[in-house]
Amino acid sequence: MQIPIPTLFMRGGTSRGPFFVEADLPADRETRDRVLLAALGSPDRRQIDGLGGAHPLTSKAGIVRKSTTPGVDLDFLFLQLQPDSECVDTSANCGNMLAAVAPFALETGLAAAQGATTTLRVLTLNTGMQCDMTVQTPGGQVAYEGDARIDGVPGTAAPIEIAFLDTAGSVCASLLPTGQVRDHIEGVDVTCIDNGMPLVLVRAEALGRSGDESVAALNADTELTARLETLRIACGHAMGLGDVTDKNYPKMTLIAAPRAGGSIATRSFIPHVCHDAIGVLAAVTVATACMLEGSVADGVAQAPKSGGRISVEHPSGEFSVELEIDPANPRNITRAALLRTARLIMRGEVLVPNSVWKKGSIA
Repeated sequence: MQIPIPTLFMRGGTSRGPFFVEADLPADRETRDRVLLAALGSPDRRQIDGLGGAHPLTSKAGIVRKSTTPGVDLDFLFLQLQPDSECVDTSANCGNMLAAVAPFALETGLAAAQGATTTLRVLTLNTGMQCDMTVQTPGGQVAYEGDARIDGVPGTAAPIEIAFLDTAGSVCASLLPTGQVRDHIEGVDVTCIDNGMPLVLVRAEALGRSGDESVAALNADTELTARLETLRIACGHAMGLGDVTDKNYPKMTLIAAPRAGGSIATRSFIPHVCHDAIGVLAAVTVATACMLEGSVADGVAQAPKSGGRISVEHPSGEFSVELEIDPANPRNITRAALLRTARLIMRGEVLVPNSVWKKGSIA
């Protein structure tokens, strides 16, 4: 016997996964996590028995509900699964999966269209961050086709505008969790920063790399990945995150001078494999570091310190972020806006074996 659970399988930005209405999943976390592991086919490197795509970027899920918080329309819980482990991590955000939240809510009746466009305020339960999302809803229906293009996704689609309201210290205690804009850790200078996603920025040249290597080359560079993990663990302690060995953050990001007319070049690790692009909130955090005098990005990035558009180059293109800065406090980013796209790929039910509901079973 298998138990059906309603789901919409959606792409959000450069990620994808199943989305659920909270009421359709088990209420207790332990059972819920077993159900999600079974739905995606983890733990298995190929995720052959589930919806997962055998990669961290396609081993994700989202849970949405109507919000009871005043002024907020929707609550969103992001869940990061891994192909080959039983970990279900809810400690950090995902700005790409976030892009599918408003379309999902409109498709499932959790929210109603407001006209030609619909703006919904979303609270991410992972870290308490809020944002305003604007989607195209001509005729009261979500538009998925359009002219907007984001690197890392083929073709074009309807734009989704996301304006983050307060991202500093999303997981850490503050924007600069070590209290410094630059630290010397494990023999290299780093900037430990959290403006939506905890990151450790390090110049590629400091590790003997150029910063424009391919994703495949970086993933095959075992000397580099081992050193990055040692550095990540040390920085995790410095950032007040404790032992991050089994955590998906902080993300390690190599930076270099831009190569293609952007503001800065990046190679972001998530955290043990190199991202084919860069995460939404990682891009916001990198862009923020470009604004900070004395950071490791200072002198490398080609960006104004007064805010505006920051173009973050990544292996498959670039990611533009619009930053607004408090003139009285250059370390206070008052607004971060960006554009994403999303698409409903499939609607239906995911079937989960009945035995999964029994404690201790991940059939």
